[in-house]
Amino acid sequence: MKRYLAELIGTFWLVFAGIGSALLAAAFPALGIGFLGVSLALGLTVITIAYSFGHISGAHLNPAVSIGLWVAGRFPAKDVLPYIISQVIGAFIAAGLLYIIVTGNGSPIGDFASNGYGEHSPGRYNMSSAFIMEAVMTFMFLLIIIGATSDKAPKGFAGIAIGLALTLIHLASIPVTNTSVNPARSISQAVVAGGWALSQLWLFIVAPIVGAAIAGAVSKYFRES
Repeated sequence: MKRYLAELIGTFWLVFAGIGSALLAAAFPALGIGFLGVSLALGLTVITIAYSFGHISGAHLNPAVSIGLWVAGRFPAKDVLPYIISQVIGAFIAAGLLYIIVTGNGSPIGDFASNGYGEHSPGRYNMSSAFIMEAVMTFMFLLIIIGATSDKAPKGFAGIAIGLALTLIHLASIPVTNTSVNPARSISQAVVAGGWALSQLWLFIVAPIVGAAIAGAVSKYFRES
Protein backbone atom coordinates (compact mmCIF):
# COMPACT_ATOMS: atom_id res chain seq x y z
CA MET A 1 0.00 0.00 0.00
CA LYS A 2 2.88 2.39 0.70
CA ARG A 3 4.17 1.85 -2.83
CA TYR A 4 0.77 2.55 -4.36
CA LEU A 5 0.39 5.71 -2.29
CA ALA A 6 3.88 6.81 -3.35
CA GLU A 7 2.89 6.35 -7.00
CA LEU A 8 -0.29 8.34 -6.43
CA ILE A 9 1.59 11.23 -4.79
CA GLY A 10 4.39 11.15 -7.35
CA THR A 11 2.05 11.23 -10.33
CA PHE A 12 0.03 13.95 -8.62
CA TRP A 13 3.20 16.05 -8.38
CA LEU A 14 4.15 15.43 -12.00
CA VAL A 15 0.76 16.62 -13.25
CA PHE A 16 0.18 19.36 -10.68
CA ALA A 17 3.59 21.02 -11.01
CA GLY A 18 4.54 19.97 -14.52
CA ILE A 19 1.24 20.47 -16.33
CA GLY A 20 0.46 23.30 -13.94
CA SER A 21 3.48 25.15 -15.32
CA ALA A 22 2.01 24.83 -18.81
CA LEU A 23 -1.44 26.02 -17.73
CA LEU A 24 -0.38 28.84 -15.42
CA ALA A 25 3.08 30.03 -16.42
CA ALA A 26 3.87 29.13 -20.03
CA ALA A 27 2.23 32.18 -21.55
CA PHE A 28 2.02 34.49 -18.56
CA PRO A 29 2.06 38.08 -19.90
CA ALA A 30 5.62 39.33 -20.50
CA LEU A 31 7.16 36.71 -18.20
CA GLY A 32 5.94 33.41 -19.62
CA ILE A 33 8.30 30.44 -19.30
CA GLY A 34 7.40 29.03 -22.73
CA PHE A 35 8.23 25.57 -24.05
CA LEU A 36 11.66 25.56 -22.44
CA GLY A 37 10.29 26.34 -19.01
CA VAL A 38 7.54 23.74 -19.25
CA SER A 39 10.04 21.12 -20.42
CA LEU A 40 12.31 21.87 -17.48
CA ALA A 41 9.37 21.80 -15.07
CA LEU A 42 8.35 18.30 -16.17
CA GLY A 43 11.94 17.08 -15.90
CA LEU A 44 12.28 18.59 -12.43
CA THR A 45 9.13 16.87 -11.18
CA VAL A 46 10.63 13.51 -12.13
CA ILE A 47 14.01 14.29 -10.58
CA THR A 48 12.48 15.46 -7.30
CA ILE A 49 10.17 12.46 -6.99
CA ALA A 50 12.88 10.00 -8.06
CA TYR A 51 15.04 11.04 -5.13
CA SER A 52 12.20 11.34 -2.59
CA PHE A 53 9.94 8.38 -3.47
CA GLY A 54 12.07 6.25 -5.78
CA HIS A 55 13.25 4.07 -2.91
CA ILE A 56 9.63 3.33 -2.00
CA SER A 57 7.90 2.60 -5.32
CA GLY A 58 10.52 3.06 -8.02
CA ALA A 59 8.84 6.32 -9.04
CA HIS A 60 7.22 5.07 -12.24
CA LEU A 61 4.63 7.91 -12.32
CA ASN A 62 3.42 6.62 -15.66
CA PRO A 63 1.37 3.55 -16.76
CA ALA A 64 3.58 3.11 -19.83
CA VAL A 65 6.66 2.91 -17.61
CA SER A 66 5.08 0.24 -15.42
CA ILE A 67 4.06 -1.79 -18.47
CA GLY A 68 7.47 -1.40 -20.12
CA LEU A 69 9.27 -2.49 -16.97
CA TRP A 70 6.98 -5.51 -16.69
CA VAL A 71 7.74 -6.53 -20.30
CA ALA A 72 11.45 -6.11 -19.52
CA GLY A 73 11.13 -8.49 -16.58
CA ARG A 74 11.92 -5.72 -14.12
CA PHE A 75 8.48 -5.42 -12.50
CA PRO A 76 6.01 -8.07 -11.23
CA ALA A 77 2.79 -8.55 -13.18
CA LYS A 78 0.67 -8.47 -10.01
CA ASP A 79 1.64 -4.85 -9.37
CA VAL A 80 1.03 -3.45 -12.85
CA LEU A 81 -2.71 -2.77 -12.49
CA PRO A 82 -2.51 -1.37 -8.91
CA TYR A 83 0.30 0.96 -10.01
CA ILE A 84 -1.70 2.16 -13.03
CA ILE A 85 -4.80 2.78 -10.91
CA SER A 86 -2.72 4.73 -8.37
CA GLN A 87 -1.10 6.81 -11.11
CA VAL A 88 -4.40 7.67 -12.77
CA ILE A 89 -5.97 8.63 -9.43
CA GLY A 90 -3.03 10.90 -8.64
CA ALA A 91 -3.29 12.54 -12.06
CA PHE A 92 -7.03 13.09 -11.62
CA ILE A 93 -6.58 14.73 -8.22
CA ALA A 94 -3.99 17.07 -9.71
CA ALA A 95 -6.18 17.89 -12.72
CA GLY A 96 -9.13 18.63 -10.45
CA LEU A 97 -7.12 21.03 -8.31
CA LEU A 98 -5.63 22.68 -11.40
CA TYR A 99 -9.13 23.23 -12.77
CA ILE A 100 -10.05 25.09 -9.57
CA ILE A 101 -6.88 27.20 -9.74
CA VAL A 102 -7.02 27.95 -13.47
CA THR A 103 -10.61 29.16 -13.27
CA GLY A 104 -9.92 31.11 -10.05
CA ASN A 105 -9.45 34.39 -11.90
CA GLY A 106 -12.34 33.87 -14.26
CA SER A 107 -10.23 32.36 -17.05
CA PRO A 108 -11.68 29.59 -19.27
CA ILE A 109 -9.87 26.26 -19.19
CA GLY A 110 -9.39 26.16 -22.96
CA ASP A 111 -7.69 22.94 -24.07
CA PHE A 112 -6.40 22.37 -20.51
CA ALA A 113 -2.96 21.31 -21.86
CA SER A 114 -4.56 18.24 -23.47
CA ASN A 115 -2.68 16.22 -26.04
CA GLY A 116 -3.85 16.34 -29.63
CA TYR A 117 -3.13 15.89 -33.30
CA GLY A 118 -4.36 17.52 -36.50
CA GLU A 119 -5.96 20.86 -35.75
CA HIS A 120 -5.38 20.25 -32.04
CA SER A 121 -1.63 19.76 -32.39
CA PRO A 122 0.33 22.92 -31.47
CA GLY A 123 2.06 22.67 -34.85
CA ARG A 124 -0.91 21.12 -36.71
CA TYR A 125 0.87 17.78 -37.17
CA ASN A 126 -1.27 14.89 -38.39
CA MET A 127 -2.19 11.65 -36.62
CA SER A 128 0.69 9.65 -38.13
CA SER A 129 3.26 12.20 -36.98
CA ALA A 130 1.72 12.24 -33.50
CA PHE A 131 1.69 8.44 -33.17
CA ILE A 132 5.27 8.04 -34.34
CA MET A 133 6.51 10.84 -32.07
CA GLU A 134 4.75 9.47 -28.98
CA ALA A 135 5.80 5.87 -29.62
CA VAL A 136 9.44 6.68 -30.37
CA MET A 137 9.81 9.12 -27.48
CA THR A 138 8.32 6.63 -25.02
CA PHE A 139 10.53 3.87 -26.47
CA MET A 140 13.65 5.93 -25.82
CA PHE A 141 12.38 7.07 -22.42
CA LEU A 142 11.99 3.46 -21.27
CA LEU A 143 15.41 2.46 -22.61
CA ILE A 144 16.93 5.32 -20.62
CA ILE A 145 14.98 4.40 -17.48
CA ILE A 146 15.94 0.74 -17.70
CA GLY A 147 19.57 1.51 -18.48
CA ALA A 148 19.96 4.21 -15.84
CA THR A 149 18.50 1.98 -13.12
CA SER A 150 20.54 -1.09 -14.07
CA ASP A 151 22.81 -2.61 -11.46
CA LYS A 152 25.71 -1.91 -13.82
CA ALA A 153 24.92 1.81 -14.17
CA PRO A 154 26.67 4.45 -12.02
CA LYS A 155 24.91 4.67 -8.68
CA GLY A 156 22.95 7.73 -7.62
CA PHE A 157 22.50 9.33 -11.03
CA ALA A 158 19.42 7.56 -12.38
CA GLY A 159 17.00 10.28 -11.31
CA ILE A 160 19.03 12.97 -13.06
CA ALA A 161 19.31 10.98 -16.31
CA ILE A 162 15.58 10.19 -16.33
CA GLY A 163 14.54 13.74 -15.50
CA LEU A 164 16.79 15.21 -18.19
CA ALA A 165 15.45 12.65 -20.67
CA LEU A 166 11.90 13.81 -19.99
CA THR A 167 13.01 17.41 -20.42
CA LEU A 168 14.57 16.60 -23.79
CA ILE A 169 11.48 14.67 -24.85
CA HIS A 170 9.28 17.69 -24.16
CA LEU A 171 11.63 20.08 -25.94
CA ALA A 172 11.34 18.01 -29.10
CA SER A 173 7.71 16.92 -29.01
CA ILE A 174 5.60 19.72 -27.49
CA PRO A 175 5.06 21.27 -30.97
CA VAL A 176 3.80 17.92 -32.31
CA THR A 177 1.45 16.58 -29.60
CA ASN A 178 1.84 18.83 -26.55
CA THR A 179 3.78 15.79 -25.29
CA SER A 180 2.21 12.87 -23.52
CA VAL A 181 4.47 9.78 -23.22
CA ASN A 182 2.27 9.20 -20.15
CA PRO A 183 -1.31 7.90 -20.44
CA ALA A 184 -2.21 8.99 -16.89
CA ARG A 185 -1.30 12.61 -17.68
CA SER A 186 -3.28 12.46 -20.93
CA ILE A 187 -6.37 10.82 -19.42
CA SER A 188 -6.72 13.31 -16.58
CA GLN A 189 -6.43 16.38 -18.80
CA ALA A 190 -8.69 14.99 -21.52
CA VAL A 191 -11.48 14.12 -19.08
CA VAL A 192 -11.50 17.68 -17.76
CA ALA A 193 -11.29 19.26 -21.24
CA GLY A 194 -13.82 16.87 -22.79
CA GLY A 195 -14.90 17.07 -26.42
CA TRP A 196 -12.12 16.63 -28.96
CA ALA A 197 -9.57 15.76 -26.25
CA LEU A 198 -11.55 12.64 -25.33
CA SER A 199 -12.01 11.62 -28.97
CA GLN A 200 -8.24 11.78 -29.58
CA LEU A 201 -7.24 10.29 -26.23
CA TRP A 202 -6.85 6.76 -27.64
CA LEU A 203 -3.62 7.72 -29.42
CA PHE A 204 -2.02 8.99 -26.21
CA ILE A 205 -2.82 5.73 -24.47
CA VAL A 206 -1.91 3.32 -27.27
CA ALA A 207 1.25 4.96 -28.68
CA PRO A 208 3.11 5.33 -25.35
CA ILE A 209 2.22 1.76 -24.34
CA VAL A 210 3.39 0.39 -27.71
CA GLY A 211 6.67 2.30 -27.45
CA ALA A 212 7.21 1.21 -23.85
CA ALA A 213 6.44 -2.44 -24.56
CA ILE A 214 8.89 -2.53 -27.47
CA ALA A 215 11.56 -0.91 -25.31
CA GLY A 216 10.93 -3.50 -22.60
CA ALA A 217 11.35 -6.32 -25.10
CA VAL A 218 14.52 -4.79 -26.56
CA SER A 219 15.99 -4.29 -23.09
CA LYS A 220 15.20 -7.89 -22.17
CA TYR A 221 16.90 -9.08 -25.36
CA PHE A 222 20.07 -7.13 -24.55
CA ARG A 223 20.11 -8.45 -20.99
CA GLU A 224 19.66 -12.08 -22.04
CA SER A 225 21.99 -12.04 -25.05
